Amino acid sequence: MCSFEKCWLNYACNEMSSKYAGIFKSIYSDFDGTVTGNTIAEIKEGFGIFFGKEPVLLEKQANMCDGIWLKQYEKSDNKAADEFEPGTEGYSIYYDGENQLIVVAASGENGVMYGVFELLRIIQSGRDICDINICHAPKMPIRMIDHWDNIMGDIERGYSGDSFFFKENEILFGDRTKAYARMMASIGINAITINNVNVHEVESYLITDRFLGMMKKYSDLFVSYGIKLYLSVNFASPMQIGGLGVCDPLDDGVIKWWNETSRHVYEVIPEFGGYLVKADSEGRPGPFTYGRTHADGANMLAKSVSPFGGNVVWRCFVYNCKQDWRDRKTDRARAAYDNFAGLDGQFDDNVILQIKNGPMDFQVREPVSPLFGAMKKTNMFLEVQAAQEYTGQQRHICYLVPMWKEILDFDTHASDRGCISEIVSGKAYGNRLCGMAAVTNTGDDANWTGHDFAAANLFGYGMLCFDTERSAQDIAAEWAACTFGIDKEIVDNVCRMLIMSWPAYEKYTSPLGIGWMVNPSDHYGPNVDGYEYDVWGTYHRADCKGVGIDRSAATGTGYAAQYNSPWRELYERVETTPEELLLFFHHISYDHVLSTKKTVIQHIYDTHFEGVEDVERMIGLWKALEGKIDAARFARVLERLTVQYESSKEWRDRINTYFYRMSGIADSKGRTIY
Repeated sequence: MCSFEKCWLNYACNEMSSKYAGIFKSIYSDFDGTVTGNTIAEIKEGFGIFFGKEPVLLEKQANMCDGIWLKQYEKSDNKAADEFEPGTEGYSIYYDGENQLIVVAASGENGVMYGVFELLRIIQSGRDICDINICHAPKMPIRMIDHWDNIMGDIERGYSGDSFFFKENEILFGDRTKAYARMMASIGINAITINNVNVHEVESYLITDRFLGMMKKYSDLFVSYGIKLYLSVNFASPMQIGGLGVCDPLDDGVIKWWNETSRHVYEVIPEFGGYLVKADSEGRPGPFTYGRTHADGANMLAKSVSPFGGNVVWRCFVYNCKQDWRDRKTDRARAAYDNFAGLDGQFDDNVILQIKNGPMDFQVREPVSPLFGAMKKTNMFLEVQAAQEYTGQQRHICYLVPMWKEILDFDTHASDRGCISEIVSGKAYGNRLCGMAAVTNTGDDANWTGHDFAAANLFGYGMLCFDTERSAQDIAAEWAACTFGIDKEIVDNVCRMLIMSWPAYEKYTSPLGIGWMVNPSDHYGPNVDGYEYDVWGTYHRADCKGVGIDRSAATGTGYAAQYNSPWRELYERVETTPEELLLFFHHISYDHVLSTKKTVIQHIYDTHFEGVEDVERMIGLWKALEGKIDAARFARVLERLTVQYESSKEWRDRINTYFYRMSGIADSKGRTIY
């Protein structure tokens, strides 16, 4: 018996199974390769469960029928969209009723695989095969997963067990590894970085013969599911493992070392994707030591992998982490823009800047990073965090797809195609290498993500990368049906819980754009002043008169001016700043009246009580499903919901008490505040 679950690949019979039982007996394929082999295995497993018998792979015939045809795409296969072009990863799916034949047509193996996985989700969700008429191509060219796994086996900001890649300085490989690759392929992931961006001493050797044999084994597996392997590298590797005295990116010896190292990596792993780099950030080494720029550092590495088709992903999470809290002008939010905006156009064509969705660090509510609106000549990734570091750490339900949708829909006004989705898909400026990257939430727990509901974030990330126009509700419904079954009450209740979860978490933790009120180090649970006098530059600036940070150009840090018009003017003024971000941009008095006619202090009180009530409603929705969900999973989720409920009360009482004592203003509704 497997020690891990199948998550959304939990194929189960439904009414479609009996309707089409005995029909889909054959598989025909125009393709032949390792990806096709895995695709055919997926069809056999899924169809075998759905329709009672595994279909048989047959040679193509003149009159194919009663099966599924993996077809080389032709214009005539476009049954749904006039302008559709499949590219290398798109596909068309339709049903030929006359021959009782499902056609999955694509230009390449990867497209066929993605089409088959969508077909299987359609059947899982109980939709009728006769209604299939789909043309899909991925919106994001690169759809990456970033692991923060350490070679000792622990995971930085991991909330679902230990690594299934590493243990005690050794590489793991087995059934779980293949199951993981299959899961990622099923949601359209085509790039995975398996080790932490904070590269420690032993991990530095992943690009050497000490570990390259096992890295090739991973690459071969990933390639058979359409996925490129990437590795995080230590910028100081020429010193750390190469014996050089410097890691200056313009030093001839350093350049030679990286050229030789990269050439050898590609000799062993021809399909290797490239390097992910965190440099000059939070103590990591980088080009600043030598007076060089990020472009100097990234381009040196990019040139070493360019002859082999490799890429360098360079993180923009660079800021002063030794800030004086007394300093009112230095602003961590400004840092990414200040470090990178002036370098636009200076990066090589195979460099991708990986930019966090907000200017701070994956808070429950932040503005969109202004850097996206400043770079028009540079490849960019949007980096999001499926791991719930600041959103409940997979002990709380917090469905993040609605947040990511808001980010993708944000118009930077950098051009007439200035939406984030257009920029990071490469469509805005014709950039070739763009996409999204998610810090993943997986570990070796039996259910992969610790909290069963956290898998919705991983699933939703893949679905959103593939199709940015899909709604959060639609993605939630598909995940619920594929995970728990198609019973209407199950799908409805699970969807309601997911959709209300991000607003609920925001209510009981972070009012009006102020974050960071967490315990330092582990980032879990309330601690209002935990970071208020620290070096990390994460403050709320509460006093007896008000709360919030002045980031205006006129009187504050000037951060608001980093945006294009009209955002810079809107964020500059209290009256025009969106209220959900009010305290992020301005220091506001407690008696300031919001559009709801409530004062800021009353809004804080009310939302924190409402957040707890929302969790109570979520518990009620889940309890209503008892007997419809298998007992072990039902109990597991209920236990996590109980933890969330107790935690939400702690958040409510600590936040409300803090601001009551700070402001001296009582709750107008007379509720208990300590």
